Amino acid sequence: MPLELLRTPPPKERVDAARNRAAVLKAAARLFAEQGVEAVSMDQVAAAAGVGKGTLFRRFGDKSGLAAALLDARERVLQEAILHGPPPLGLGAAVDERLAAFVDAYFDYLLEHLNLIRMSETAAPGARYRIGAYRFWHRHMAILLSATPDPEHTAHAVLAALSAEHISALLPELGEKRIRAGLLRLARSAMQRPGQ
Repeated sequence: MPLELLRTPPPKERVDAARNRAAVLKAAARLFAEQGVEAVSMDQVAAAAGVGKGTLFRRFGDKSGLAAALLDARERVLQEAILHGPPPLGLGAAVDERLAAFVDAYFDYLLEHLNLIRMSETAAPGARYRIGAYRFWHRHMAILLSATPDPEHTAHAVLAALSAEHISALLPELGEKRIRAGLLRLARSAMQRPGQ
C-alpha cells in the first residue's frame, strides 16, 4: 500500500465545528505546556476553550483523543518530509541513510512531544498500534527494510525501541545522547543481511 494512502486527511467539518476544534486544540496545547499533560483536566480545557464539556467529550472522547488530535498536525509535517522533502529523510538518499534520518527525526519529534505521545500510545492496551500514524511509520520502515529477511517484523522491532513509554523510562538513566546513538546503531544493524 502506498504511503500516501496511510495518511490521515484533515477533518472536514462545519465552520462552527472547525472554530471550536481550533479553540480546543489551542487551549489544550497552552494548558499542557504550562501545567503538564497529567495535571490538566478535560474540564479545564473546555473552560479555557469556551466550549461545553459535552462538545469536548463528543469530539475527542477523552484526554488521549485530545492528545492524538494535537499530534495529528505535527505528524503530518514529518510525513510530508518523508514523502516530499529533501534527502536524506525524503527521496534521493541511500536506503540506510533514509532509515537513519527517519529514526533521528522521529526521535526529535518524540522528545518534543513525549508526554502527549505517551498518553496517546498508552490510553488503552494496543492503542499505539491502532493510531493511523503508527501504520504510516511502520509501512515507511518496512519499505526501507525490504531487503531484510522479514521487513514487517524488523520495522515493528525498531519502532518498539521508539515507543514513548520506553523512551520515557530510559531518558533519566541513559540521557538523550546515548539513546539517540543506540537507536541509530539499532537502525544500522537492522539493515544488515545475515552473514554481513
